Amino acid sequence: MRPEHPSRQRDGDLGSAPNRLPWPPMIYVAATILAVAANHLRPLRLDMDPTFLRALGAALLAVGLGLDVWAMITMSRCRANILPHRAATALVTTGPFAWSRNPIYLGNTIALMGASLAFANPWLMPAAIIAAFAVLRLAILREEVHLAMRFGTAWDRYRGRTARWFGKTGDR
Repeated sequence: MRPEHPSRQRDGDLGSAPNRLPWPPMIYVAATILAVAANHLRPLRLDMDPTFLRALGAALLAVGLGLDVWAMITMSRCRANILPHRAATALVTTGPFAWSRNPIYLGNTIALMGASLAFANPWLMPAAIIAAFAVLRLAILREEVHLAMRFGTAWDRYRGRTARWFGKTGDR
């Protein structure tokens, strides 16, 4: 089942370009800036071993950034357009895209959660969740309509076997 097409009056032609946002990962940058400001104005502390938290955070940060890089390399190898405000040139279903339809956004979310622990800024944790929700509403849903229009049944099959965020089945 394909996603419903949003009103073309309001959103333009999703068949030629999925997003008006030139680079949705900037949502994560904005969330980070707000969380750093919030921590400056109202510092919060976690009551746990800081060495453990920093190590766990650094590991999550590395995993998130590694996932971003792996996804970008995979897109490059498939000659897929990486700019989300331009039309998709290929439906990438290999590498990290076999496990997540949105590995770059997933990587950004994991990295921001890791940064929360690594840099002892608890405000970054809800910022990561809010950013992920904002990216879902402002970019991912539009990108999915665009991919359905561009790739038809190939998209439907991919969507049926790969989760939106992580996993091998369903529409999550």
